[in-house]
Amino acid sequence: MSTQSTLPRLLGHYQAKVRPALMEKYGIRNVHAAPAITKVIISMGVGDARENVAVLDQAVADLTVIAGQKASMTKARMSISNFKLREGMPIGCRVTLRGHRMWEFLDRLIAVVIPRIKDFRGLKKRFDGNGNYSMGLADQVVFPEIDLDRVKHMQGMNITIVTTAGDDERGTELLASLGMPFRQEGAAAAR
Repeated sequence: MSTQSTLPRLLGHYQAKVRPALMEKYGIRNVHAAPAITKVIISMGVGDARENVAVLDQAVADLTVIAGQKASMTKARMSISNFKLREGMPIGCRVTLRGHRMWEFLDRLIAVVIPRIKDFRGLKKRFDGNGNYSMGLADQVVFPEIDLDRVKHMQGMNITIVTTAGDDERGTELLASLGMPFRQEGAAAAR
């Protein structure tokens, strides 16, 4: 149960403008059937954790600060000798955001983090066929919460936005309406 009394800005925008527009466009009558975001999963794979556990501890601390929620370590599910990996070894961390934390993270991602990416030309549309979107970031320092003086190891991350859209067209429409800066397909082909 959330103790926050204020509605996140992006959630208010979704409820007031985006959801009614999507319902009208797709002829949806029930508000619960409108495309919505259910969760955001942020994960970091830390390959250097095999030799140095401190790198993984730093990744967990950074992800906890970024998400505002404690990150959990992920362990290898199987042994792979070519990668010197044994089953049960810690290899990364992840966090799943729902509710108000999810909306606040998405707001920061769209309004603050993505504009800070160097040489940014728009996000590629990487949908899975069911309206869920995945993107990657090269390092964690684009988040303003991260203290640059403290960072010893640059670490990339994957962000997956899970929706109830059902297909890529509705998923694209939902995220674009919320402000996700996708690449324009015609502009990219013209270059």
